[in-house]
Amino acid sequence: MKILVTGANGQLGNEIRLKAKKSSNTFFFTDLVEQEGVETIKLDITDVDAVTKMVKDNGIDVIVNCAAYTNVDKAESDEELCHKLNAEAPKLLAQVMKKAKGMLLHISTDYVFGGEANNLPCTEDMKGKPTGVYGKTKLDGEKNIIATGVNYVIIRTAWLYSEYGKNFVKTMMNLTATRPSLNVVFDQVGTPTYAGDLAEAIMRILFDYKIETAEEGASTGARKYSKNGIYNYTNEGVCSWFDFAIKIADIAGNKDCDIQPCHSDEFPSPVKRPPYSVLDKTKVKQSFDVKVPYWTHSLRKCMKNLMKK
Repeated sequence: MKILVTGANGQLGNEIRLKAKKSSNTFFFTDLVEQEGVETIKLDITDVDAVTKMVKDNGIDVIVNCAAYTNVDKAESDEELCHKLNAEAPKLLAQVMKKAKGMLLHISTDYVFGGEANNLPCTEDMKGKPTGVYGKTKLDGEKNIIATGVNYVIIRTAWLYSEYGKNFVKTMMNLTATRPSLNVVFDQVGTPTYAGDLAEAIMRILFDYKIETAEEGASTGARKYSKNGIYNYTNEGVCSWFDFAIKIADIAGNKDCDIQPCHSDEFPSPVKRPPYSVLDKTKVKQSFDVKVPYWTHSLRKCMKNLMKK
């Protein structure tokens, strides 16, 4: 298959680059921002002509959309651009792939929840009630994709980190090494997600799609994919941001920083974060035989790589 990855210079995109080296598929990595040391094709996912040309000229079978507007706080004052990237662009990508008889694999978020008083892991069929612009536009993006009738897989994930870019793990490694004390919120509960594990799950889904839809002499997307749907993926387990920070400091060996729990309202924000957004992963595990590592195991793996640098 020929696979186009958008937002390829982000955390997840870079992890997919690594997995692609061992794949028999052909990958095209695109982004609006160049990254030193890696080959990137410049592509604006809001430009329908550019996307259509890219798909047609290269015979693209699947788009993996990792691109998004992800600044949760800034989204509240930048709603137009956030909606364009998170709601309109996914619809455009879906429409192009519908015409190409291919599939769109789209990355969504736990922020589609947040207005619910949850105390059990969120399942894919729960109605989303986002509390801010970011979550609302991501939920709108999901709905827009489904409405096109394209073959699709939507993956909701949360608390993403990796060896690439800026993320909570890198920030806490630095702060707990340089500050005598630190306050971290304990009233937001979810599960960290190592981007490398999510990339591995995506590769497994792509393999499944290739096997099911491939027919001799026919396009891979010539028929409806039986596993079209929304799926949750994070690592296993549950923690608060405070627990997450404690574990990061412990693995890093930063023993001198006094980390204390605090409430979310001690850090004023224009948007309310989901207080409980643990995602149930039963569906993705059963549908694609995906193995999901426990969050502390993956955290150790990532931090080991980071501490080598």
